[in-house]
Amino acid sequence: MSSDPADTFRQEARELLEQLEQGLLDLEQNPADTDLVNSVFRALHTIKGSGAMFGFTDVAAFVHEFETAFDRVRKGLSPVTPELVAIALDAKDHVHALIEDAESAVELGEPILAALRKLVEPDQAVVAPIAVAQVAPVEAPVGLAATRWRIRFHLPSDALLYGTNPVLLLGEIADLGPCEITALTDAVPTLDTIDLEGCYLGWQVDLTHPDPTAALDDVFLFLKDGMDLSIEPLLDAPPALEAPAAAIDEPEAAPAIAPVAEAAPVREADTERADRAAAAAATSLRVPAERLDELMDRVGELVIAQARLSQMAAQSSDANLKTVAEELERLSSGLRDTTMGIRMVPIGSLFSRFRRLVHDLSRDLGKQIEFITTGEDTELDKTMIERLADPLVHLIRNAVDHGLEGEAARLKSGKPVKGTVRLSAVYAGAEVAISVSDDGAGLDPARIRQKAEEQGIITADQRLTDQELFQLIFAPGFSTAKEVTSLSGRGVGMDVVKRTIDGLRGKIELSTVPGQGTTATLRLPLTLAIIEGMLIRVGNGRYSIPLSAVEECVELPPAADTASRGRSFLSIRDQLVPFLRLREVFGTTGEPDGHQKVVIVSSGEGRVGLVVDQIIGNTQTVIKQLSKLHSGLDTFSGATILGDGAVALILDTAHLVSYGQAHEQQLAQQLGRAA
Repeated sequence: MSSDPADTFRQEARELLEQLEQGLLDLEQNPADTDLVNSVFRALHTIKGSGAMFGFTDVAAFVHEFETAFDRVRKGLSPVTPELVAIALDAKDHVHALIEDAESAVELGEPILAALRKLVEPDQAVVAPIAVAQVAPVEAPVGLAATRWRIRFHLPSDALLYGTNPVLLLGEIADLGPCEITALTDAVPTLDTIDLEGCYLGWQVDLTHPDPTAALDDVFLFLKDGMDLSIEPLLDAPPALEAPAAAIDEPEAAPAIAPVAEAAPVREADTERADRAAAAAATSLRVPAERLDELMDRVGELVIAQARLSQMAAQSSDANLKTVAEELERLSSGLRDTTMGIRMVPIGSLFSRFRRLVHDLSRDLGKQIEFITTGEDTELDKTMIERLADPLVHLIRNAVDHGLEGEAARLKSGKPVKGTVRLSAVYAGAEVAISVSDDGAGLDPARIRQKAEEQGIITADQRLTDQELFQLIFAPGFSTAKEVTSLSGRGVGMDVVKRTIDGLRGKIELSTVPGQGTTATLRLPLTLAIIEGMLIRVGNGRYSIPLSAVEECVELPPAADTASRGRSFLSIRDQLVPFLRLREVFGTTGEPDGHQKVVIVSSGEGRVGLVVDQIIGNTQTVIKQLSKLHSGLDTFSGATILGDGAVALILDTAHLVSYGQAHEQQLAQQLGRAA
């Protein structure tokens, strides 16, 4: 199988453009950071070189102009300003458009370049030069008209591997003036030891030029640290003036740049670093997401087949069959964990996308915003990562547009002018909690109720708690915006959030403090594929509970079993935990077992006990989504196939915990009124 080179370039260019965007955003916060300037240039230079190599000439031409304009920043001749970063981000977007569809985007580049050039014109304020590695200028001996220079260089050993084209470099040198180029072959090894990806040739260039030092600095901008380079004037020209007598007794002037032999130790160290970087890159492999999905499906089928074999072995007296079943169970469990680990992705890859969003919103709305992220190392299933992008975009836009006040309002309320939006992720038991919070004015229940009544979502006499009112913002078409803008007002965004999170078997929690801000928390399961489950029996039906949500199992006390069906609590280590009889919840007929068990499950901060007839044991549960006909069954989050081919429903512990706590509150209110 061979991949399309253009597709390979597009994939790598997207990663480089993401690095470029993050570098520009960081540069806005730290305009004097030389490392950030260099990282931006490396990304631009790599995109330009790769684009030319793969035939994306429009991309290479635009990035070359982009790089040339930005060169004044590198040399410290133009300051890094928010306006410059904004235009550079627009240029980055244009490069992305050229890569995806050059024909429709090529004409839009010149206005961007014109705006970029205008900001970096020579009459701009000069800032302190940014320190970059430069070739030290070589002074010609006094009295000599040294217009010819000998340039000798060897590229890093991995230069060809990373896309460097020596022919292009020699062409740039030849453009500087008349020259003679000679290849140096003394370092080429024998055929039996040669590395086909290595660079062994060196070059000697005799160039006629007043002083090529600065120009060569640009030619070898990203290669000097790992290469051997020497520049020295040729003394074959006749002296223009007789040298002063004082100069005759002085020793011959040495070139400012170390010769090849002296630079060898540095080159060796740089080569070792490059080899380590190449080795690290070789340990990773790009795999299409579709193949991972297919692998997970196959592992799921293997788990089901293994469960069936284990059940057959348990009913058999054949010792060999039992041994094979145990070995297969161990292997399938390891394969499941490995496959799940492959699918887990740090959520930081998602969080980094929103820095640009907040930057643009800050500019469009005229609000100063500090964007803080925490918990980037928290891992989540890749399917979750892909489907969370849109909901988080809507939540962040809502926090910036509706949550944060304007500068005047913030100063009036004693807050700093710069608002804060926080995006965080933490593990919470069997879930990941992702929170978007702001330090704005908070939610206004009265205004939400007024808008809900105007839009016919609720009636004027309908009684709702503040939490119930807050949930109305997720209703389709609901919006508190006074007018429709490019950012909000149509009541679509939060509806998208609700539907997407429901589809991921998660839930949304809202909390607000008037005048201090609002926090929206998304609680999501760690994975949507395979989980460890506890198999239980209620009546004649079998059900699975996600094992990560199970805290402990206890026996239902006889006193609680014979008590009234009123308020039901268990004392678990001096804490009262409400419990639900699943026979009543499911409407199961027949007499319960004599010794019922209680499975204590948790979701977030809540806990509830589930009374079951029997705990069968643990099993690997392959989650199958319910059909659309069963989408309204909130008690169940999916189904799984057991070893005997029967179907067992998977309990939605988050819903049962919420239902159990609400049920007990309702009973408490009824008992209070009766008293």
